[in-house]
Amino acid sequence: MKNLIGKKAPNFTASAVLNGKEIVQNFTLEQFKESKYVLLFFYPKDFTFVCPTEIYAFQERIKDFEKRNVQIIAVSTDTEQSHLAWLQIPKEKGGIIGVTYPIVSDINKTISYNYGVLSGDLIFCNNNNEEWVANGELIAYRGLFLIDKNSIIRHILINDFPLGRNVDEAVRMIDAIQYYEKSGEVCPANWKKGKKAIKANHSGIVDYFSS
Repeated sequence: MKNLIGKKAPNFTASAVLNGKEIVQNFTLEQFKESKYVLLFFYPKDFTFVCPTEIYAFQERIKDFEKRNVQIIAVSTDTEQSHLAWLQIPKEKGGIIGVTYPIVSDINKTISYNYGVLSGDLIFCNNNNEEWVANGELIAYRGLFLIDKNSIIRHILINDFPLGRNVDEAVRMIDAIQYYEKSGEVCPANWKKGKKAIKANHSGIVDYFSS
């Protein structure tokens, strides 16, 4: 997997569902450059089990992200029609009705590949038929990327399929990024907004400051 930390986030143009009801064909990541931070998260499949718990968990905290000027974007390798159908089904029946942030279709697998979260492999079999075969499902792992307003990736988390993500940790990392940008002070282990941060002086000794 290529290392994307500190590098420009790969742009994409793809179909997406907006506000839980509208399909658009040319949704881009680049539209948020210089105006918003982006929390981009990948999930494996529509109509599954862990995925809706994560999708709703981000929706339930959407105001916390909005007040931090963060745009949430979800991506899976399902079609935009599949996303839209899932968005019409009530939560108690396994759906994700009520989710308002964009859900992108990566049907060509290129977004997942460019972000290093595509599972499985395509293998060329040099037999009589010279076939390409898939080794494992070509779907996205549970990747999460925090992207700053300059389109630089500042935080990456990638989980295996059975392991759901922690939304509180995503909020904490946004706070850490924004605090560092504002103050120049770095955030130690287990730092939370309102706790002490660190500033290195010219002697190389660190000083602790309360935020």
